[in-house]
Amino acid sequence: MMYDVTMDIDLSPIGLEQSPVGTYTELRVSTKVALIPILRSGLAMLNAASDLLHDAEIRHLGLFREETTLQPVEYYNKLPRICGVDECIVLDPMIATGGTAEAAVQILKHWGVKKIKFVCICASKKGIEGLAAKYPDVQFFVATVDEVLDRRGFVSPGIGDCGDRLNNTA
Repeated sequence: MMYDVTMDIDLSPIGLEQSPVGTYTELRVSTKVALIPILRSGLAMLNAASDLLHDAEIRHLGLFREETTLQPVEYYNKLPRICGVDECIVLDPMIATGGTAEAAVQILKHWGVKKIKFVCICASKKGIEGLAAKYPDVQFFVATVDEVLDRRGFVSPGIGDCGDRLNNTA
């Protein structure tokens, strides 16, 4: 999926290199990218993303969904005062109601980033359609879309609470 996410990132030639069978032009990512995992669950996606974009800045946002109101709560944000990147790639395995994703997008827009991409493994149809309609300038990359979003805000069949599963706290 990260291949699709990075297809439009600018590359610049930096020199010629020699492989065992010939000469090639070495390229470097020239777009300044920040990877933004949503704590805790987005950390599960960070290693793969940073392996591909090893020069990317890594910035964390702590957001969770309050269980009774289903509203996002921000508990950690240490973004620098001035945005120094061209593009942010948000990593969060699940989009259910879309509230947490929307909060992340609003925080990054307020920070001043010009281009936002949102990467998730599973989304509810209602959540992703609402976000795409509200934020047509944000690109959403979703591995699978589930139809059911119940009244408690859970996606079915879904993938469970990734943060709890990752940290064995379920």
